[in-house]
Parts: sequence; structure tokens; C-alpha cells
Amino acid sequence: MAVKNLSEIPKAYNPAEVEDKWYTYWEENDTFHSERDDGKEPFTIVIPPPNVTGMLHMGHILNNTLQDIYIRYKKMLGYNACWVPGTDHASIATESKVIAYLKEKGINKFDIGREEFLKHCWEWTDKYGGIIIKQLRKLGTSCDWQRQRFTMDDHYYQKVIEAFVKLYKEGLIYRGYRMVNWCPASKSAISDEEVIYKTIQGKLWHLKYPVIDEQGKIIDHVVVATTRPETMLGDTAVAVNPNDERYKALIGKTVLLPLCEREIPVVADDYVDIEFGTGVVKITPAHDVNDYELGKRHELEFINIFNDDATTNDNVPYDFRNMDRYDVRKKVVKRFDELELLEKVEDYMNSVGYSQRGDVPIEPYLSDQWFMKMDDLAKPALDLVKKGEIKFHPNHWIKTYEHWMDNIRDWCISRQLWWGHRIPVWYHKETKEIYCDVTPPEDIDNWRQEEDVLDTWASSWLWAQDVFTTEEDQKYYYPTNLLVTAPDIIFFWVARMIMAGEKFMGEVPFKDVYFTSLIRDVQGRKMSKSLGNSPDPIDVINDYGADALRFTINYIAPLGQDVLFDIEKCEIGRNFANKIWNAGRFLLMNAQDIELDDSLKDKHIDFADEWIQSRFQNAIKDLHSALDKFEVNQATKIIYSFVWNDYCDWYLELIKNQIYSDDKEIKSAVLTRALLLFEDMLKIIHPFMPFISEEIWQLLSEREAGDSITKTGFPKYDESLINESAEEEIDFVQKVVAAIRNIRGEMNIPPSKQIDVLIKGDELSENQSKYISSLARVKKLEASQNVVKPKASASALAKGAEIYVPLEGLIDLDLERQRLEKEKNRLEGMLAGVSKKLSNEKFVNNAPKDVVEREKAKKADWESSLSKINVLLAELN
Repeated sequence: MAVKNLSEIPKAYNPAEVEDKWYTYWEENDTFHSERDDGKEPFTIVIPPPNVTGMLHMGHILNNTLQDIYIRYKKMLGYNACWVPGTDHASIATESKVIAYLKEKGINKFDIGREEFLKHCWEWTDKYGGIIIKQLRKLGTSCDWQRQRFTMDDHYYQKVIEAFVKLYKEGLIYRGYRMVNWCPASKSAISDEEVIYKTIQGKLWHLKYPVIDEQGKIIDHVVVATTRPETMLGDTAVAVNPNDERYKALIGKTVLLPLCEREIPVVADDYVDIEFGTGVVKITPAHDVNDYELGKRHELEFINIFNDDATTNDNVPYDFRNMDRYDVRKKVVKRFDELELLEKVEDYMNSVGYSQRGDVPIEPYLSDQWFMKMDDLAKPALDLVKKGEIKFHPNHWIKTYEHWMDNIRDWCISRQLWWGHRIPVWYHKETKEIYCDVTPPEDIDNWRQEEDVLDTWASSWLWAQDVFTTEEDQKYYYPTNLLVTAPDIIFFWVARMIMAGEKFMGEVPFKDVYFTSLIRDVQGRKMSKSLGNSPDPIDVINDYGADALRFTINYIAPLGQDVLFDIEKCEIGRNFANKIWNAGRFLLMNAQDIELDDSLKDKHIDFADEWIQSRFQNAIKDLHSALDKFEVNQATKIIYSFVWNDYCDWYLELIKNQIYSDDKEIKSAVLTRALLLFEDMLKIIHPFMPFISEEIWQLLSEREAGDSITKTGFPKYDESLINESAEEEIDFVQKVVAAIRNIRGEMNIPPSKQIDVLIKGDELSENQSKYISSLARVKKLEASQNVVKPKASASALAKGAEIYVPLEGLIDLDLERQRLEKEKNRLEGMLAGVSKKLSNEKFVNNAPKDVVEREKAKKADWESSLSKINVLLAELN
């Protein structure tokens, strides 16, 4: 090999000067582009499409880095790797932003109409929708940008419509008047999976309802307990449990509903919990899921009291109309109090459903909506996972998946929005006939199209199959190989994609699903802007570099466990990048004035060369195993350990004497081997840290235009290079050298001072003696089973061997004894203090737990240090 003639290689690695340069180079040379190749096996990933309105957050960093690792890794293994990027149109989020934008200009969407409003949506998307795509490039993602898709693209839009029509004609999609989760912010129905439950400190109001006889005379009162007093305006019954002895006489009686003066019946139903509240419940069939079912059983009246924005409508008394639901609550409670019908109010912790997008409490709401029947679609999708045709990593998510699929309900797929895939249904203006097809009716003037659009997830469930725009591409790249996604959308997206794949393609959409960890701060809190604990990834990249962030977040992210992230942890990745850079710079600088010769790579082979090759082969083997099992966190540790410990800390030290040799042939042979191995090492680093590996790889040799480390092959595992005896011998050397260095540190022996070392154990090989003497600066080294410990010597153990370093003449023994005695007295004093504190029951029982734990840790640390000092003093004496 021939390295570049480099007049000056920067001392420090500067990612800011490297990353944009190489990403531009990769794009200009179509490095990430994939075309069908029947001679190559494809490896395909489709990106979980981020919202077109979105900005990069730390969850995206982990998710997309994982995908990039596998795409680069598989490409280097010889697969035709294809990573399809794209964005989701995000109906609710995008429409909300456009409405807010127009509102600032004094424009109402209903005033300008659907067509004009959609023009504004497209303009807004074109202007702001590409931000997250640009940010993904900063991370180094190797997406095939020529295949970038959008869920509102013409091709994709058509596929969504075709799927709806097919399912409608098969009877799997229907329209029904049902109770749905209503988001007052977006004024649209949302699915059960889009409801987030929050525990809220609320109230439980006890309201008195008059019981009347046949003449309308009040003969008694019943007390109902409710967390939503405003909904009493829509009550159409009061219910008790038929087995509740307290109220058996009440069943069949009539109650006069306060404020409304409406007579409502008392009904008996097993649904009523005898233990809750008073055992009497108000029934509002139009605004409570359970009341809805009870209302159907007892054929009660359904009275909707809310408009689509959760203000009250004309079905409530005049004084309560056109008011926000929470203002109505206050007014209802006030009136009950004035009428002496408010018995009491209690504090009550309540689980309240919130709209995931709108972040407001949802309203159970009766509405005409479109639904998809789930039972027939869910069963095959469940069986595929149970049979292992789709594997989950970690596999504990299978139980979550099974539970949801076993309890699945029909999916409300319509949304009262304009931005999205408009439902392909038309209603005849006169006959009310329903027409559903991919093309409109011919006599279009006689028809009115459905106003609603599809739930965003009812379009993205086709993502894995319909991002491919030709049948040939779809046949080649589908099914995809790997889906990397967050577990919180296992129901929204993963399950539904499996259903869609089985239904429309007749096969699984992907073979493996990797569920990412949840990113939390170091206190274990979920990251959020409101807490101020969610760093901007672009700022982190600017400060540390993309490679540092990529490597760090995977290094601290075990499969299936939450990640406790702090920006300062990126020092792990930055220091690692610097270690790689410094090793490369050291080799390149030493190779500048020497002619490297590949024919010499097998000459003057040192024992260290056999050892490092064996270690590298084991690293490759372990790396393949970890990545095959989706243990990416373990893979980063394998790479880190080999690069930092084996190659940089030990191998380069072991061969330094040869690198500095006056014999040019030896120097050339050693540097040739070291650089060839370093180049292979860069290749295993590359999927994890693409920028620095590309930069150094390009420096190692003159490359052709368009060449990239991405296009090179991954180093192949060669079992013949495994040398267990070499590894064992060097392992002993490492432990002996570490022990000697530790003695130097404990006894304040200067690193430059040569020492004598005696080892009681087996005799050393020539190589072991050479390396120990060189690395530990040993003047005289003796090793045998007959070694006797000299007087006043420091000792240590290494793999069963006893190591002695005579101290006389190396240090001032009296001065060292004084230093150790002084330190011993200091530690004993501190231990007495902390022991007294921990023996105080009042302190242990009343102090914060973390304070007590810190004191216990101090005690253990000081006891360990005192024990070591006593050993050192004994050795000096």
C-alpha cells in the first residue's frame, strides 16, 4: 500500500470540517442509491416516516442511527442495501399549523373553501416540510434520497384510495353512528390509540336528584357521584345495581333532573359498581362510553349537549348554551349549591383521556364515522407473529402485541379534516345512494363527495409496500427486512402494517422489528420541551460531531431498556473519535518517510502481530453475532474495546520499538501490517461512525473519484488467524504490566525510573520477557517458581503469579512510611465521623434516601482505601 504524501495532518479531529464535506461527496456520487440487481440479494428498510411538520429529536437520532448502521453494514457485506426515506403528511398536525398561520392573516379556512385551503397546505408543506429531511442528512443517514416518498404523492395517494375501495367492497369498511373519541382542538374523531391517559387531581361531586311520584311531587332524593357534573345536562336516566339492597325500592321510579326539569327513569343494571360513590350513577348515553352501552340496553334517549368544539349546544337549558364545557361545569355546580342540591365535594384522582395531538381532554361523542372491521384482518396478523414469521426485538413486546390484537375493536378511520386522503365515497343528492370507487361517478354534478379524510395511520399502514412505485421494484425490494420503530406505535403502525401486508400482498411486510429504547434524562424523566431537558440534536452535533452523538447514543442504549441521556455523555463518542484519529495520525506520520511494500506484510512478523490478528478476528466474529441478534449496544462495546484497548493502547505500544527501528525493511513491514489492519478496523467502525472512518480511509491511500469506504467489503472472519496461545500469553503480559504500573502509582515511583521485577510463577517466554521489560520499564526481570519475596518490596497478583518490586533505592522508605501513616490517620478520622453518623438511627431514618446512600458509599470507599494503605505499610516494613 502507498499512503498519501501528507505535509501536515491536523493534530486534532475537527468534525465540522469533515462531515458536510463527505455527505456532499456521498450524494454527488450516488453512494446510497440502489437499483434492482437480480445478482444481488436486497436488504431493504423503509424509514418510519416522520411528520412533515416535524423537527429532529433525540428519539429520531437513536432510531435513524440504528437503521443507518444496518444499511451500511449490509451494504458492506455485499447486499443490495436500500433505505427508502420519506415523510408523513400528518393530517392533524399540519392542518393545525396551517389554520394557525392563516388565522394570523385574518383568514378562516371555511371562508376560503377546501380547494383554496389545500393550496395553502401544499405551500406550507413545500416551505417548511423539508426541515427534518435536511436534519437527517446532518446525522449521516445513508438514505436513497432518489427514492424519497411523501404520503400525499400521487402514486401513494392512489394506492391509499384503492385499498379503501377494496375493503369497502368486501364489506370490511362501513359507516356508522357510533360513540367516538372526539378531539375538540382538531374538531375531529380520533382512534383509541391516539388517546393518552393522564392522572389528574380532580373532584368528585355528590349531586342530589329529586325522586318524584306519579303526580310529580318530590318524595325523596338520591345522590349521584360524578367527576363531570356538566354532563348532567344530558342525563336520561339514573342507574343502580339490581343486587344493591339499598335501592331496590327505587328501581322503576322517576327522577326529576335538576336545571333541566326533565323526568328520567331509575333503571337497574349490573354495570353499576355498588362500591363506587353512593352506588347510584347518572347516565349520559351521548357522552360516556359505558353509559352509551347501558343506554342501548335500556333504550334510553341519547341527548348530545356539545358542539364539535366542546361548547354547549341548544339541547341544554338556555342559560347554559354556547359555553365552554369547563365554564358550564362551574355554573352547574354553582346552581346545585344555590338549590341546596350539592351534598359534598371530594378530592379525587382521575384518569382523563387526552388527545395525543391536540393535548386537550377528549370528549366521548356520538357521530357518523367510517369504521374498518378488525377481526378478520387481525387474526392472520397475530398468527404471523406467534409463528415467528415476524420477529420482535426484544421479544417481550410480543405479549403486548398479542393482548391488543386479542382485544381489538373496529377502527374509526375517518377524520373531520381537509388535509389528507379524501374518502372516495359519493352520496347521490336525491336518492342518497352511496357510490365508492377509485374514480368519481360520471354524472358528478348529481353527487356530493364525502367531506372527511382518512386517519393518517390508514394511509401509512401501506408504507412498507407502496413506497415502491413500480411492480418490478415492489417485487424485488418487498418484503422489507427490518423495521426500526418506537414501541409506542406498535398498535398505530406496526400491527396495521402487518395486517396490510398480509391482506394486500399476501406476505409479511418485514421480517424483523427492532423496538427502540425510550430516551430519558439522567433523572429518568421523559424528555420534553416543557421540562427543558430535551436537547436540540443539531446543537449536539455542532458541539460534538455526528459520529460522537451516533456512537454515544448506541453505546448507552441496551436493547429493551430506557436510555438515560445527558449531553456530557457525548464525551464518550468524542473521545473515541479522537482516539481513532490520533492512532491514524501516528501511523500516517511515521509512514511519510518510508516506502511501504505490501510484499513485506508477511515478513518480520512479531508475536504481537499474531495476537492482534487473533483479537481482530474474534472482534469480527463477536460483532457479527451481536448485530445478528440486534444487540447494537453490545456491538459498540466490542468495537470500542478492540479499537481503544487492543489496537491503540496495546498493539501500537507493542510495535513502537519496531516502528522506530533503524532497519527500514522492518519498519516498512511493521507499518504496512499496522496500516492494513487499521484500514480493516475503519471498516468495522464505519457503520457506526461514517464520517471519521471515511475521512481517514481517504487519507490512507490515493483513491479513485467516487471511491468510498461504504463501497468496500466488510472484513471477513478468518478462523485460521485465531491464536489462543498468543492471546493467553499477551493477556498475562497485560496483567503483569498493569500490576507493575499500579505499584508505581501507589508507591510514587516515577514512570521514567527503571525498576527490578521478580515474578514467582512459571518461566516467561522470550516474547513475554521482551514486552514486560519494554512496557513496564524493567531493568532486571526474573521469573521462576523459586523466587522469594525480597524485604521492603511491593507486591501484586496477576493470573496466579506473585509480582514483587524491590523498593530499596527506588524511593525514600522512611518518607513513604510517613506519607502513608498520615493518610491512614486522615482516613481513620473520616471513617470515625461517617460511622458515627450512620449509627445514628435518627439520621438514617429521617435523612433523604440518596443522602444516606452517599454516606454509606463514602464509608465503603474509605474502608477500602484504608485496607490498601495497611497492606502497603506492611510491605514497607
